[in-house]
Amino acid sequence: MNCKKLFLFFGCLSLVLFFFSCSSGSKKKESKQTCNPAKPNVVAYVAGYRSFDFTTIDASKLTHINYAFVNSCNGEVVFDTTKIDGKALTPKDIEALNSLKKTNPELKVLASVGGWSWSKGFSDAALSPESRSKFAASCVRMVTQYQLDGIDIDWEYPNQSGAGNTFRPEDVHNFTLLLKAVREALDQQTATANSGTHYLLTIATGADHDYVKNTEPGELQQYVDFINIMTYDFYNGWHKTTGHHSNLFHSANPELDKNSITDAVDLYLKAGVPAHKLNLGIPFYGRIWEGVKSSERNGLFQDAETVGSGIDFVNFAEKINKDGFTRYWDDAAKSPYLWNPEKKTFISYEDEESIRLKMEYLKQKGLGGVMFWEYSADYQKRLQNAISENLIRK
Repeated sequence: MNCKKLFLFFGCLSLVLFFFSCSSGSKKKESKQTCNPAKPNVVAYVAGYRSFDFTTIDASKLTHINYAFVNSCNGEVVFDTTKIDGKALTPKDIEALNSLKKTNPELKVLASVGGWSWSKGFSDAALSPESRSKFAASCVRMVTQYQLDGIDIDWEYPNQSGAGNTFRPEDVHNFTLLLKAVREALDQQTATANSGTHYLLTIATGADHDYVKNTEPGELQQYVDFINIMTYDFYNGWHKTTGHHSNLFHSANPELDKNSITDAVDLYLKAGVPAHKLNLGIPFYGRIWEGVKSSERNGLFQDAETVGSGIDFVNFAEKINKDGFTRYWDDAAKSPYLWNPEKKTFISYEDEESIRLKMEYLKQKGLGGVMFWEYSADYQKRLQNAISENLIRK
């Protein structure tokens, strides 16, 4: 909800209380969003290319589902049925996700455009008023055709090559203009249909200085309902040194541990994004290094023979404190990791303790909620339950 429209809340909240729950000090206009501190966002990315039964999703603990992914081809958002990992994406996935509203009528289902592999068309789509208008019109078609509640834009990344994508210096401002065009097109659809529906527009964003430097978070935030910060992959598939990939704070070795969730949040707040529009990203996967060359610090911050490949929580959860894998805890970083000295294997990951501390931090900062990647990677819903149990504001 636009925080200027205070009259909608006179029956529930005083002006002072509303100001402190929704304001971050930014003078910029904000998009329409319900600011409800008692019900934080819980946004689940669900991969259409993963083979799992959507009916097993516990929708009662979610506020939003982002279907990953739809593509941007020839400047338009389209449902790409290309096979990924041997599984073809299908519009029936959207029907299955929408059916979860039977158990949670307040659930919102969005289509996420792009992602790491499908961000090639964004720079061209954002380039001119005509191309932005074309892209925005296709977003409207997407939400109306598939009865979606909105669109999530996952451009990886403006003015950066990402997976070898086209990029331009103009991306920095054009991304803001693209979001403006989409916001206006969605609002026009609401007005034309006279439905009163507010279509959501959200984005997934990077968690480092380069991303913030190459975008305009303080400007673009007025067009989006919230921002899902990908606060993970700090150590990742580019690194042949082990490290935390989603640490809350810096470790005791800041020269080796240069990124953290608190750093990322501060970047966005200083850029002018209201706290309640920020969702923390929680990884339901770890990063695994093989052939670690030293047992110092139980394998932490050591050179390895491999880069940090992704490994789903479901694929190693049963190994914690078993089969030679010992769980260690970096108390400075508030981050767990596994070390197997015999196999020389190191895994950085998320667990119930680290999630609890992140939820405490989130509430202290007045952030909007969480998002996580990716639903099917959880093991016995341990991580989802940890989020739900610790996120209720007290």
